[in-house]
Amino acid sequence: MVALQVACRKADSISPDDNPDSEWLSGGSQTAFDQGGGAFSHAFASLPANLVRIHEIGDGQFNATFVSAPAPLNPGLGPVFNNVSCGSCHVADGRGKVPGVGESAANMLFRLSIPGEGEHGNPVPVPGYGDQLQSRALLGKPREGDIAITYTETTYHFADGATYKLRAPTYTFTALYTTMPGNVMLSPRVAAPIFGLGLLEAISDNTILANADADDKDGDGISGKPNMVWDVLKSQKVLGRFGWKANQPTLLQQVAAAYNGDIGITNFLFPKESSEGQTQFDSDPNSKSYELTDSLLHSVQFYVRSLAVPARRIATDAKVVEGKGLFKSAGCIKCHKADMRTGVDVSLPQVSNQLIHPFTDLLLHDMGAGLADNRPDFLATGTEWRTAPLWGIGLTQKVNGHTNFLHDGRARNLMEAIMWHGGEALSAKNKVNNMSKSERDALVAFVESL
Repeated sequence: MVALQVACRKADSISPDDNPDSEWLSGGSQTAFDQGGGAFSHAFASLPANLVRIHEIGDGQFNATFVSAPAPLNPGLGPVFNNVSCGSCHVADGRGKVPGVGESAANMLFRLSIPGEGEHGNPVPVPGYGDQLQSRALLGKPREGDIAITYTETTYHFADGATYKLRAPTYTFTALYTTMPGNVMLSPRVAAPIFGLGLLEAISDNTILANADADDKDGDGISGKPNMVWDVLKSQKVLGRFGWKANQPTLLQQVAAAYNGDIGITNFLFPKESSEGQTQFDSDPNSKSYELTDSLLHSVQFYVRSLAVPARRIATDAKVVEGKGLFKSAGCIKCHKADMRTGVDVSLPQVSNQLIHPFTDLLLHDMGAGLADNRPDFLATGTEWRTAPLWGIGLTQKVNGHTNFLHDGRARNLMEAIMWHGGEALSAKNKVNNMSKSERDALVAFVESL
């Protein structure tokens, strides 16, 4: 179903016609005016009828449940997998939730590798497991294993004496089908929101690279660097921009890889089963077909590409305005860049030449030992993560029913997420630590307005 623009407007809202360059319009002309549970699921405005139809098909396919073959609809699940549909993890096109106590970690993704570099500089898959742990399997087939999560909670103090708590996760392999190497590197991931990705894809490489400063030549302590990753379609290294470590170059590859690794669905970019080479399965060496048609794969790619961004809320509120100033003075703005302009894409004019406000530079930054997964991914080191976009983050509770943030969902609210920052963000965190309670509240109010 294509979500329509909300017709009613709050007193403090504006329409795209009032000021095309307003900070209210997070997605430029592709901004949706909805503050409810469907805020992340609106199609771009002014799509022609043929593209509306493709968006609709992609929407249905994104939420389609796959089953084991043979089947008349959506066959090919597994044999091992993490979930049965894209929408099972990206609920309402939003943020994944970490499991509660005693729950399976099946809705999280765990990247795996062993030390070294693959043929294209990629992480080296784990023998018998591949590059992620699949925690589910078809009936009669053994799953690869699961992960148990425990947390250690520690109390800290702000400079004014107020306390806050941070919980550090520990991950333990359970129910493994075969021995896991002792030198395996594990990286937990929760599903990230998917709205606005088409606009991020439309930002030119030159615009992103202009913000890179890998050697910190300007001496500001921020040394954002690009990740250069393997483009399967082009068979060459290109700029990465999607994923927690910017390890995917395009939405097409991101979607195709997720189908293959998360659901066990082969496609023209990834024609081999994700379980191929694992000892518990026999693959058919003569098979030359794949399970997801090109047209359906491209429809899902277009669905993700054409999801609009929710508008800012209460941007003129005095507390929010104060928080905006604190966000800048603390230095958060150095990585979470407020403004970007997309390039020209003749294939989709809706994403062209848009002033957007994603609050990311799409670059890698050292976030310190506290957030490290210690697993390199192409040029990303074990302490580096791509700056996460902040647009729409204040609607997470409304859309997804929780406020779990960061790559593994360890933060239970925005302030915890801020206080986990280290490395290049340590100076900014220390400035937040020294703020008064009213200033901290204003800072959070600003981020929640995005």
